[in-house]
Amino acid sequence: MEQYKEIIGSVVTGTVDRPLGSAHPNYPDMIYPINYGYVDGVFAADGEEQDVYIFGADEPLKTFTGKVIAIYHRTNDIEDKWIVSVDGKDYSDDEILKRIEFQEKYYEGILLR
Repeated sequence: MEQYKEIIGSVVTGTVDRPLGSAHPNYPDMIYPINYGYVDGVFAADGEEQDVYIFGADEPLKTFTGKVIAIYHRTNDIEDKWIVSVDGKDYSDDEILKRIEFQEKYYEGILLR
């Protein structure tokens, strides 16, 4: 878990491929209540660019720059999801877990700070 200490607090830039209000490409009934995307040029354990939940924007985004405030570590999957704040706010654990529950309810995991 040491590697997470280097990530939390860093500023990252990326692309939003599932903007607020859009449907999941494979599950059209799943509508994204927040922006979701990836960090450009940073690759995760699944070989794809690192996924992020983007907090602090109440409109659909195309790109983002923000601070990593937490990591949702899936314990039954190889992917971690970074929690990025684009408005400088440090969201509480409860706020984060409630807002990512729409997708993370299908996995087991822990929030790392």
